[in-house]
Amino acid sequence: MKALAIAATGMNAQQLNLEVIANNIANINTTGFKRARAEFSDLLYQVEKAQGVPTSANQAIVPEGAYVGLGVQTTAVRNVHVQGSLVNTGNRFDLALVGRGWLQVQNTDGETLYTRSGALNTNADGEIVTTDGYLLEPAIIIPEGTSEVVISKSGQVFAREGDGADLEEVGQITIANFVNEAGLAPLGDNLFQATEASGEATVGVPNDPGFASIEQGYLETSNVDAVKEITDLISAQRAYEMNSKIIKAADEMAATVSRNM
Repeated sequence: MKALAIAATGMNAQQLNLEVIANNIANINTTGFKRARAEFSDLLYQVEKAQGVPTSANQAIVPEGAYVGLGVQTTAVRNVHVQGSLVNTGNRFDLALVGRGWLQVQNTDGETLYTRSGALNTNADGEIVTTDGYLLEPAIIIPEGTSEVVISKSGQVFAREGDGADLEEVGQITIANFVNEAGLAPLGDNLFQATEASGEATVGVPNDPGFASIEQGYLETSNVDAVKEITDLISAQRAYEMNSKIIKAADEMAATVSRNM
């Protein structure tokens, strides 16, 4: 009985949907996190009767066919790269991107990775790094004895040494854009990696046309909407229950046939 297999694909799909929703809710307070959405498509169809062919008497054309779907499959789990809200932290090294763009960081292997989490600080050498110690790219060093750091919307980094009267520029932050942000591969730790699907990074200066501006002293929060996630959770739960009822009904029908044979 095909209904058993069809309903099983539906339960598997809703199980994955539930896992995606659970991950969204778990990261509701993760800086720069982008919610994900499971995408599904129907499976192949079994043709019981084709349309557009002559009838058995060859007197007319069949206007409608009879196709029975064989279930559902997962096609993608898509990250939704929508701007999150900004929260004021007061930390001079916290940066929020407003608009399209990614901060570039360098991991321990020298590979360039990308993040929307602007929770930055300095290491023992004065280099600006992420919370995991990855260097901001291009590298920017804050001089020892700096009393004030100012980062403009266009990514220029200025430092005032001691009680000096003038701010001196010590670096320029650049950000990356991608043709297909959904094609970036999530690595965890708020990091993403470029892939063939995302295309090569286009690097530019913040606040230029098409590139995000920078807000110093702010962080971008997760774009997860708790109300929407709870609504999606209830919908997934109901769909799972309905598929389980189909399996139960199909099993009872098969048992009825077996008893009457």
